[in-house]
Amino acid sequence: MAQHKSAKKRIRRNARRDVINHARLGRIRTFVKAVETAIAGGSKTAAQAALKAAMPEMQRGAGKGVLAKKAVARKISRFVQRIKKLAA
Repeated sequence: MAQHKSAKKRIRRNARRDVINHARLGRIRTFVKAVETAIAGGSKTAAQAALKAAMPEMQRGAGKGVLAKKAVARKISRFVQRIKKLAA
């Protein structure tokens, strides 16, 4: 258990950040699931709209350190490739 005042403050701060990060990750998952559903449905316009909504959330998560930046870039790139294949 923490003894110093600064260590106790660090524990409180980490708990607050954990709640915020968990909520942000949940939002990202929701947007990603919407993209996956649109791609599975086969509608290119719906998939593009879902990806357009999901990209800022994913990039914000990367900027805040919830997700790795390169992982987000990779996922977005793969979504774009999959959406392009829908038209072909």
